[in-house]
Amino acid sequence: MRILVTGGTGLIGSALLKYWRYQHQITVLTRQPVARLQQTASLTYVNTLQQVDFNHLDAVVNLAGEPIANKRWTDKQKQRICDSRWQLTEQLSECIQAAKTPPTCLISGSAVGYYGRQGTEFICEEHSAFYPEFSHDICARWENLALRAGSDKTRVCLLRTGIVLSDQGGALAKMLPAFRFGLGGPIGNGQQYMSWIHIDDIVKLIDFLLQSPTLQGPFNAVAPKAVTNKQFSQALAERLNRPAKLTMPAFMVRLLFGEMADILLYGQRVVPQKALDAGFKFQYPKLPAALADLDL
Repeated sequence: MRILVTGGTGLIGSALLKYWRYQHQITVLTRQPVARLQQTASLTYVNTLQQVDFNHLDAVVNLAGEPIANKRWTDKQKQRICDSRWQLTEQLSECIQAAKTPPTCLISGSAVGYYGRQGTEFICEEHSAFYPEFSHDICARWENLALRAGSDKTRVCLLRTGIVLSDQGGALAKMLPAFRFGLGGPIGNGQQYMSWIHIDDIVKLIDFLLQSPTLQGPFNAVAPKAVTNKQFSQALAERLNRPAKLTMPAFMVRLLFGEMADILLYGQRVVPQKALDAGFKFQYPKLPAALADLDL
């Protein structure tokens, strides 16, 4: 297939390109100077969408976006987070709509933050009660812009992604230093749920959606077994053979991170119901096996 990938140098995008490198003709939209990147017969880099002919694409995978938890949420940073998702997604939808023979599939990023903070209830894709906060606002508009590309020629799949577990960066890279020194532990009361997914499973889920022409709409890109923050802390500490007895009080989290503390103190117990119903098989459905596979 001929596929355009945005966010191809990010955590998920890099793993996806590696997985697809011998299977498809990939064009990657990047802000990096193209001359510095190693192109091959099956991998091309471009700096603008104007360099892409959407009439000759089979699919688009949209993973671009400013990392949501890298910096404190100042007004400027919140706008950067939004613009990096909304502007490109809107442009992609316009390009797909304008094509005479558009790609048959758009797989576009989102996050479980779409649901906002939730309690212990299981949350599937049909859940309709959302907590109105910044994470929901980002994802709701992000998804709506992607859905504009939908037509009888183009199906749209939305990836509501949880915490991606990888030894190449992401959330674990931020957690590991404290846990390695025995300073890790639950955040707040530790009862907030963390919905996570192994990097290999999210890559294979994207491929599964690409290869399944009847699938469309939102998909929770999380493992079937969400865990509480306390359970996650204990599992990570055991994987590293370290204690996890220290707790970071909620007031300290808010002092350090401001509004961004909400994504650490509250969570969602999300299940990948549509993926399971479609027959997708998770290689790492449980946390201990997922952590054991990673080079930590």
